[in-house]
Amino acid sequence: MVSAAETLDRVAQHRTFVDSAAAAGVRHIVYVSFFGAAPDATFTLARDHWATEEHIRTSGLQFTFLRDNLYADLLPLIVGDDGAIRGPAGDGRAAVVAQDDIADAAVAVLVDPQSHVGSTYSLTGPEALTFGEMAAVVSSATGRAIRYEPESLDEAYASRASYGAPEWQVDAWVSTYTAVAAGELDGVTDDVPRLSGHPAMPLAELMRRTGHGAR
Repeated sequence: MVSAAETLDRVAQHRTFVDSAAAAGVRHIVYVSFFGAAPDATFTLARDHWATEEHIRTSGLQFTFLRDNLYADLLPLIVGDDGAIRGPAGDGRAAVVAQDDIADAAVAVLVDPQSHVGSTYSLTGPEALTFGEMAAVVSSATGRAIRYEPESLDEAYASRASYGAPEWQVDAWVSTYTAVAAGELDGVTDDVPRLSGHPAMPLAELMRRTGHGAR
């Protein structure tokens, strides 16, 4: 079960999915959740993932939760036209993870589901990086001058106001960074190598493999 698109009624959609699966006779759900999912998580969407996990737990279905850290693949996409990554993350760290590693971990669970019933896995990359360090890696890989510029909360909301997004969406964007500042995405686990059978991919290697290497 991959989480639905980010919408205001996302949790309701998830509950409908879980209830429909149970009614159809599904016995085991493998849910792609989020690192540190909790009712009081700083990242607002991590609260949605926790609510979904709780609904699955109370559904009577067997379950396995794959809690992904931030997707390393998306880092080049958050770089502004001026080469800056901006957000209120301070010097916090995130153990960003490659989507290919998440896929490999999911496959390992799906081919032997009974071995993973009731398990929660926190999927991370091999290192926890600050946004300054991430910017340096992406800069080296692309040959483009990329930097991280910390923002205050007020600056973060102001810089995103031009997108015209609803309040809940802007809160989600900003809280991605404040969760990092709070240390809630820090911490490297060995769940990717244990499940996939290979080391988790460093950000620099991911940039090379996905064609972001300098030319």
